[in-house]
Amino acid sequence: MIDWSAFLVVALASLLSSAVVVGLYSLGLRLLTTSGRVPVVEPAEFTGAITVLTSKRAAKEAKRARKAAAGPLSPLQKQVALMGAYACFVLCSAAVLYGVYLIVPALHR
Repeated sequence: MIDWSAFLVVALASLLSSAVVVGLYSLGLRLLTTSGRVPVVEPAEFTGAITVLTSKRAAKEAKRARKAAAGPLSPLQKQVALMGAYACFVLCSAAVLYGVYLIVPALHR
């Protein structure tokens, strides 16, 4: 016999926890860009199925990064935003690690 109430609890818990993890990660990215550290990776030359940024697109992304770095915030506000971003990333990874802990039975014996 299927316990539908337990199924509903698990479904709601997984939906809520995934929303929290995605929300923390997106808030961390937003705070990271607000602090002036745009997560732009320089393009590399690869062969095969990997798409390489054109020089025009890379210049546009670099301009966007410079513009974000020169935002209207004071250095203290940028530092607080950076610490908030790191705190969001730590909470996000802690939630993921706790989920792994709950899933793997060998970890809580």
